[in-house]
Amino acid sequence: MDALYTKLKDAKEGCHSLLKKYLSQDVYDNLKDKKTGLGGTLLDCIRSGCENLDSHCGVYACDPEGYTVFDKLLDPVIKDYHQVKEINHPDPNFGDLKNLGFGNLDPSGEMIISTRVRVGRSHAGYLFCPSVTAEQRKEMEEKTIKALKKLKGDLGGKYYSLEKMTKEEETQLVEDHFLFKNDDRMLGSAGGYRDWPSGRGIFHNSDKTFLVWLNEEDHLRFISMQKGGDLAQVYSRLVTAMNEMQDSGLEFATKKGYGFLTFCPTNLGTAMRASVHIKIPKLSQQPDFKDFCEKLHLQPRGIHGENTESVGGVYDISNKRRLGLTEFEAITEMKNGIMEIIKREKEL
Repeated sequence: MDALYTKLKDAKEGCHSLLKKYLSQDVYDNLKDKKTGLGGTLLDCIRSGCENLDSHCGVYACDPEGYTVFDKLLDPVIKDYHQVKEINHPDPNFGDLKNLGFGNLDPSGEMIISTRVRVGRSHAGYLFCPSVTAEQRKEMEEKTIKALKKLKGDLGGKYYSLEKMTKEEETQLVEDHFLFKNDDRMLGSAGGYRDWPSGRGIFHNSDKTFLVWLNEEDHLRFISMQKGGDLAQVYSRLVTAMNEMQDSGLEFATKKGYGFLTFCPTNLGTAMRASVHIKIPKLSQQPDFKDFCEKLHLQPRGIHGENTESVGGVYDISNKRRLGLTEFEAITEMKNGIMEIIKREKEL
């Protein structure tokens, strides 16, 4: 570990990660011999950022307890990334699903192509991917499958094990853009692909509007999506599914003031990203486009993810704030921002 830290400390050009910014010699010396109750270490947290000097964040949590044991490193990173002075996330509040106060953001269907809301979750009491064992992944898979089998009606569907799926199933999941891969070098360096593809899989309902990823980056990724702009329907489906799975016995890792805990400190609090693919050919060409989105607490990206380009004036636009506000406040902020974007596009 000392050699890896020296590599990070001595790096100059091209290394601007939050890990480098906050892992001082004093912090390193204070934390290097500590372990969590589950056995997580500082090395588990920093290995990827030390090996990939072009990382933006560069640090992960080894397990839920890592947010406490290694707080001298993780807290400054969290405050910097989320732009908060204090880490004081409120208790969860998903709102009244029968009276959200919003519905379809684009009833005419002229601008919003699709809507998607996803959250990351971690099983309580388990290591995150830098340290988790193959046996623990299997345990989490079994627990999740048991809960998924209890989903009924529109939420009912099928689980596909990456380890056991047929070639036909794999081809269909690729065509549906559901299948996740093992090709992210940052995650690979963090140990995210050990024992691949054991303990990993994908669930989707019959209508392909609700999806669960098991043991990709996070233990669980819940995704609700559909064509068009009916944000209320997409959000309600997601919350209903998560509530039903918790009622079936799943317990998610949380920490008071931090909200839901996931592997990456950039995705805490609500751990929720709500987005639309939206046609804004005029607004996106304005010189103040990104500043306009920033003021609305929105993040514009190309349709193929971060650091990609727009295609035909279509952008992926999502809520930027995940920590320090409730789920209902986050989804409302996203809704209000999208409505402002639609209004301005029509004015141009």
